[in-house]
Amino acid sequence: MDRSGVSPAVSPADSPAESSDRRLTDRDRAVLAVERRSWSGPGAKERAIRERLGLSPTRYYQLLNALLDDPRALAHDPVTVNRLRRVREARRSRR
Repeated sequence: MDRSGVSPAVSPADSPAESSDRRLTDRDRAVLAVERRSWSGPGAKERAIRERLGLSPTRYYQLLNALLDDPRALAHDPVTVNRLRRVREARRSRR
C-alpha cells in the first residue's frame, strides 16, 4: 500500500509464483529437468548428471533434496516436486 492506503496494481510479472520462479538458478532448473525425464537402462541418469550438469551424482541428489523443500521449485515445477516429495516421504516412513 502507498501512503494513500491504496494498493498499487500488481502486474502478472509481479505475482509471487512468477517472481519466485525467476530466482531459481539455471542449475536448479536443470536439476528439475533431469528429474522430469524417464531414464532407460542402468547408469543413464548418472551419466547424464555428470555430462550435462558437471556434477557428481551425490552432489546432484543433495541439490535435488534441497530443491524439494524450496517453494520456488514448487512454483516452477509442481508436478515433479510433489511427485518427488511423495517418494521421499514413502522412503522415510519405511525406515
